[in-house]
Amino acid sequence: MQVNMLEAKSQLSRLVKAAQSGEEVIIANHGVPAVRLVAVEAQQRRTSGWASLKMDPNQLDAAFSPEADAEVAALFLDSQ
Repeated sequence: MQVNMLEAKSQLSRLVKAAQSGEEVIIANHGVPAVRLVAVEAQQRRTSGWASLKMDPNQLDAAFSPEADAEVAALFLDSQ
């Protein structure tokens, strides 16, 4: 399918869907082909943040224990 710039501006959503379905979409400038609209391959989503941590629940509990809080507090008090 080939469309001119003006039509491409007003029909962008339809053209993107066409390109995603595998149809060749050419956008022309004054009837002269200028660009080809091509779908990007889907990228696999990577997990990040807390979901990617592989921690033992006991380690997590220990990190937020009163003992750990006291240790951190002592480090800050000693540095002043």
